[in-house]
Amino acid sequence: MNYQQLLAPARQFLHCATPQTWIDEARRPENLALLLTDHMVCELKAAQTAMLLIRKYVADERSAQALLDGLKPYEDFTFRSGPEPDFAALHKQISKSAMPRTKALWEQALIDKMVPLIKEELHHFWQVREIMLARDIPYIKITASRYARGLLTQLRTWEPAALVDKLICGAYIEARSCERFAALAPYLDAQLEAFYLSLLRSEARHYQDYLALARLISPQQVDERISMIGAAEARLISTPDPLFRFHSGIPT
Repeated sequence: MNYQQLLAPARQFLHCATPQTWIDEARRPENLALLLTDHMVCELKAAQTAMLLIRKYVADERSAQALLDGLKPYEDFTFRSGPEPDFAALHKQISKSAMPRTKALWEQALIDKMVPLIKEELHHFWQVREIMLARDIPYIKITASRYARGLLTQLRTWEPAALVDKLICGAYIEARSCERFAALAPYLDAQLEAFYLSLLRSEARHYQDYLALARLISPQQVDERISMIGAAEARLISTPDPLFRFHSGIPT
């Protein structure tokens, strides 16, 4: 795989690169447990975001419940101190076959893109959890960074503008994840470097899927909104941040 070629569109899409000061902090051995923990939680939150989009805009009652049921064991373990389930078995329960067939092009496109994304993000969650278990890193709940909340302040409040903005925010989160995996990978041990590089293709595809959906759904050109949200994302990444996390800004 040509990683530089794969990364080029995401890097061009983002308004700034990850600051070297964040990389220096992330590569410190004492921060590895925190970084893996936050990475694992971020994978679940990415799946939740995609699920909420389907439930709010497309799903009927039956399919909405199927999505809730599919994610509940992950959420119980991660946020409610529930038992650790068999993640490999759970992965098979979410399927496009449980989703309604729709007549609107954008609704079907949302299902076709978001259901596989949910499955991939949950698979990544499980992969990170396996790495933590292999390294005897216990799961301890941590507070979230300002990053996602900061992006959501950019949302417009009326439809379909709110949906378009949510999709653009999703594109930036996925593109930043892709860029950070690549930036950090060379400083990690061989197993983690290989794992993070293996995530690049899916993260790059996810950001493009979100962006394509935003362009499909919006009745107007979205370039101005993409630029505005991108500038907000860059501010969150390039300004001092008191909380070190996977998507945090410059460590203070």
